[in-house]
Amino acid sequence: MTYCVGVLLDRGFVLASDSRTNAGVDDIATFRKMTIFEKPGTHLIAMVAAGNLSLTQSVVSLLGEWANNGEPELDLNQTKTMYRVAHLVGRAVNEVHRLEAEALASQSIEFNPTFVIGGQIGNERPRLFHVYSAGNFIEASPDTPFFQIGEIKYGKPVFDRLLKSSMPLAEAAKLILISFDSTMRSNLSVGLPIDLLCYEADSLRVTHLRRLTDADGYMAGVRKQWGEGLRRVFETVPPPGLDG
Repeated sequence: MTYCVGVLLDRGFVLASDSRTNAGVDDIATFRKMTIFEKPGTHLIAMVAAGNLSLTQSVVSLLGEWANNGEPELDLNQTKTMYRVAHLVGRAVNEVHRLEAEALASQSIEFNPTFVIGGQIGNERPRLFHVYSAGNFIEASPDTPFFQIGEIKYGKPVFDRLLKSSMPLAEAAKLILISFDSTMRSNLSVGLPIDLLCYEADSLRVTHLRRLTDADGYMAGVRKQWGEGLRRVFETVPPPGLDG
């Protein structure tokens, strides 16, 4: 399993993905699940992926092949809007399904690749999309400014309570990492390193990209401070009256 998040803000967007894969307790490995397509001054497109790793890698590889085959309508780097980017990723998902679905079904393997894509092209505003395994997609809005894919249930409450579109990028990044800590604490199939991209609107280039590992200690600090803070708040909540 995996966990990925995308948050759309007034000042840009933040994407994050873990990098753990496992096919059982004795087969755990690390693979990057974030892909970036960048032409500074022209566009910045970033995507994170969840689901069967062979399928998500196939989709990304196919997009790379299409970008080099001389057909502009299939070239992610020549798209004019983020809507067309999401449509092209969905098309790649459908093509991988056409190639692989029958063989997967024969082995009772689910076709389950999903993607969150954030980006900005030219003068268009930054946009965020969730592409499903059927190739269809939805776009983030002020009412729903974030998407989660993979192991989503543990990290969602902090977004529901605290996320605001007006947040600075750094504050949203902190919130995302707290969400990751909650998920990693409850599910061993999600783990470090975490790839974190903070994109500043209108920069049209990678502005802040960081990989958080055990070695840098930041996530250990998040776990300690967040856990202690929750305990302090818990102790201030009065117990229910149980008499009568």
